Amino acid sequence: MRISTIVFTLLAVTLSPSIRAEVVAKSSAGFVSKHTLNIAAPLQRVFEALTDDVGRWWNPEHSYSGVAANFSIDARAGGCFCEQLKDGSVAHMTVVFVARNSVLRMIGGLGPLQSMAVNGSMTFALTPSDNGGTRLQYEYAVGGYSPEGLEALAEAVDRVQLDQLQRLQRFVETGAPDAPTKP
Repeated sequence: MRISTIVFTLLAVTLSPSIRAEVVAKSSAGFVSKHTLNIAAPLQRVFEALTDDVGRWWNPEHSYSGVAANFSIDARAGGCFCEQLKDGSVAHMTVVFVARNSVLRMIGGLGPLQSMAVNGSMTFALTPSDNGGTRLQYEYAVGGYSPEGLEALAEAVDRVQLDQLQRLQRFVETGAPDAPTKP
């Protein structure tokens, strides 16, 4: 996927009123995005979907290959959140911490952030929810340098990530990432 397509997609998502942003801090040097979702499934199922099934729920519009099935996460320290390309591959992030069925933490920059002098720490923390499901707490903290600053990218990156989290939730709850979310 060309960088211009990624930027266009980020701008289009920015203008979408149906998705709320959860940017909790932002400046020219970085931003922090947080979301909490309650998923109607046990911890083990959510963790397996997050890691083993990423190619089944990831939005292919936010890829270089255009094919979600090309994504994989090797859920071990040093493992790769990677995408296979026709003539190569992309290492989107590196796994730095795994506590099976509890925490997955990766570092790196997604999409246009990858070509900038920035880095991010993305954490998925899973805990049991009161209704027998799973509470997924997500945080992506990004910092570094960009001549234009990072503040302007915060909302767009957050919305793309919220879309991915909602697709994960729908996949776990319905088997289809594009299915409508339960009321």
